[in-house]
Amino acid sequence: MQDYQNLPIDIQTSKLLDWLVDRRHCNLKWQSHVLTIREKINAAIQDMPENEEIKQLLSGSYIHYFHCLRIVEILKGTEASSKNIFGRYSSQRMKDWQEIVSLYEKENTYLAELASLFVRNVSYEVPSLKKQISKCRQLQQEYGRKEEECQLGAAEMRERFYASCKQHGITGDNVRRELLALVKDLPALLAEIGAGAQALSEAIELYQACVQFVCESSTEQVVPLLRHVQARGNTTVYEWRRGVEPTLVERPLAEEGPQPQDEDVIDWGDFEVQSSPAPMGAAYGLSGEDRAQAEEVDWGISLEPDPEGDSADGIDWGDGGDPVQITVLEAGIQVPDGVARGPDALTLLESPETRSQFIDELMELEAFLSQRLVEMGEEADVVSVSQFQLAPPVLQGQTLGKVVAMAAAVRELIGQLTSLRMQHLFLILASPRYVDRLSELLRQKLKQAELLVLKKELAAQKRQGALEEQAALEPKLDLLGERTKELQKLIEVDISQRYGGRPVNLMGASL
Repeated sequence: MQDYQNLPIDIQTSKLLDWLVDRRHCNLKWQSHVLTIREKINAAIQDMPENEEIKQLLSGSYIHYFHCLRIVEILKGTEASSKNIFGRYSSQRMKDWQEIVSLYEKENTYLAELASLFVRNVSYEVPSLKKQISKCRQLQQEYGRKEEECQLGAAEMRERFYASCKQHGITGDNVRRELLALVKDLPALLAEIGAGAQALSEAIELYQACVQFVCESSTEQVVPLLRHVQARGNTTVYEWRRGVEPTLVERPLAEEGPQPQDEDVIDWGDFEVQSSPAPMGAAYGLSGEDRAQAEEVDWGISLEPDPEGDSADGIDWGDGGDPVQITVLEAGIQVPDGVARGPDALTLLESPETRSQFIDELMELEAFLSQRLVEMGEEADVVSVSQFQLAPPVLQGQTLGKVVAMAAAVRELIGQLTSLRMQHLFLILASPRYVDRLSELLRQKLKQAELLVLKKELAAQKRQGALEEQAALEPKLDLLGERTKELQKLIEVDISQRYGGRPVNLMGASL
C-alpha cells in the first residue's frame, strides 16, 4: 500500500484536459461554464475597494480561481463591517466574489480552466515568444552583417574614387574645377615633353646613320617631326609647316556649351536696312512730300535713247569708256603672312594630327632600338659583325648599355603621352563638355559610397529596433514562464490531493 502511495502519476501536458475529462474530474462542457464565470468577474471588478494587493492581482494578468480565492480573503478584512450575527456578509462585493468562487468549484470548472491555460502557455504562448526573440537575434545578425558590408563597400567606392582622381592628377575636392585647372597646365606639360625629346638626339642620329648605311637613302624622311621637336621644342603647327616662327599667334577660342535662347525673339543677324531708290522713279514706303523729293533726285540714269543708237549706253557707269575689270576673291579669310591662326596656332603636341605623328615616330624609333638590341645581343653572328665593319663610327661605337638607355628614354616619352591622365586631358582639350561627363562619372562613385552609408545607417536603425524588441520580449517571457510554473504547481497539487497525496508530474512542459 505504501509503494502504491508513492507511485507518481505522470500526465502528458498535451493530453492533460483529456485526462481530466476521461477520469470525470471535469465536465466536458466546462467552457460554457467558464464563459458565465468570466462575465461575472468582469462585472465584479468594476466595484473594488482601494487595496494595493487587489490592484496587483487585477493588473494585466488572467484572473483564475486562486486569484478569486485571494480576493475573497482580502474582502473579508475590508468588508468586515458588513458581517451580521449569522456570519454572513451583506456587502454586494463579497456576495459577487463568493458566487464566482462557488461557480468555479462546481464540477471542478476551475481545474479545467487552469489546465487549459497551462496547456496554451506551454504549447503556444511560450514557444511564440521564444520564436520572436530568436527572430530578433537573427535580424540583429543579418543587419550587423549588412552594416559591415555597406561600410566595406563605401570604403571601397571612396578608394576607387580617390584612385581615379589620383590617375587624373586631382585631389577630388572639386572635380570639375580641378580638371579644368589641369587643362590650363597642359601646355606646360607638353612643353616639358617637348624638352624631353631633346635627350633623344643621340638615338635619332643612330637611327639616321643606320638608315643611311643600310638603305643608302636620304635621312630627310627619317622621323622628321621628332627631329623638329628635338631641335626646336614643342612649336606651333605653323612653324612646323612653314619653317619660320610666326610673328602673331591667334589661338582658337575654347568651345563653350550652347547658351539658351529665347524662342520668342527672332535673331535677324547683323543685317542693316538700307534705303535704295525704287526703279523707274518710284519711291516705296515714303510719304507724299518725301516721295516728291526722291523723284527730284538725279540718279545719273537717263531714260532717253542715246543719239548714237547704243541701247546699252543709256546708263552712265562713270568708267570713262575703259573696260571693266572684275576681281574675284577666294573663298574664306586671307591670313596675312606671319600670323598663326586656327589649327596652325596650336602646338604640335596639342594638335591631334601632329601628336599622332609624333607618337608614331617615337614608336618607330623605339622599334628600331629594340631590334638593334637584339642584333647587338647576338655576338656569335659573324655575318652581322662583318656587315658593320664598314659602318660609320656612330654605329660601331655604340654599347649595349647606351642603346638600352636610349630605348628607356623613348619608352618614357611614349608612356607620358599615352598615359590615362594625358588621354583624358586631350579629350578635355578637344571637348570641354567631356569635363562634365568625366566629373559626373567620378562623382557617381562618391554617390554610391554615400548611398551605402545611408543603407548602413538604415541597417543600424533596424538592428537597434530588433534589439529593443528583444529587450521588450525577454521580460514578458520570464514573467510568462514564472506564471506557467505556478499554474503547473497548482495543478499538480490539486490532482495529488484527489489521489491521496500521490506525486503528480506534468510531462513535456519545457519552459
